[in-house]
Amino acid sequence: MGVEPIIMSAGELESERAGEPGKLIRERYRTASQVVQNQGKMSCLVVNDIDAGLGRFGNTQMTVNNQIVVGTLMNLADNPTRVSTGQVWRETDITNRIPIIVTGNDFTTIYAPLVRDGRMDKFYWQPTQEDIVNIVQRMYEKDGITKDEVVTVVREFPNQALDFYGALRSRTYDRSILKWVNDAGGADNLGGRLLKQQKDGKLPVFTPPTQTVDALLEAGYDLIREQNLIMENKLSKEYMKNMED
Repeated sequence: MGVEPIIMSAGELESERAGEPGKLIRERYRTASQVVQNQGKMSCLVVNDIDAGLGRFGNTQMTVNNQIVVGTLMNLADNPTRVSTGQVWRETDITNRIPIIVTGNDFTTIYAPLVRDGRMDKFYWQPTQEDIVNIVQRMYEKDGITKDEVVTVVREFPNQALDFYGALRSRTYDRSILKWVNDAGGADNLGGRLLKQQKDGKLPVFTPPTQTVDALLEAGYDLIREQNLIMENKLSKEYMKNMED
């Protein structure tokens, strides 16, 4: 698309110094503006997973920095061409208007005036099964998995996030690497063996696994079992039961 984004994460929305995250947002905004002015390219400010940094969950407290970040974003939405990072205001100091794109999972946890209509346009992505199949097919493009085989995997594990299908592929690699380590004498002897082979100039070569539908389905069943264990055991409640008393 020819866009050069300036990217922030939710982890940058908090700091031990009051006001630092708000200033950082304004600096990144002005950096995106300078990309437009100096390089002639389109740019934008992207804040990933904003609800993880600004969202209110249960009894979590709102910090001074949370308030400043919310105020900064609201001000940028209302006055996008007048952005100060601490310098003296000048009439000629006009900033190019830059789109601010934020991503998140639950915007109901964010301060309502920030996400109101007119200040924020909201786009909810709800992929169809065809969208999911096409995306997963691109994930497995280099593995020789056909579209029909991808459809089989997606239908076998419906209502899963896209990351789930990427994790299937990762799980098959994990198994192959574990087998390679065991064949090399186990984890305890691996370091010494590799050093010896390095001296001899004969380091072992890892061969990527051949992806098959059966291997992906087996990995998927393992992940489903792990999901069910998390839901059934609810270990976090067990660990924190004394705090609830």
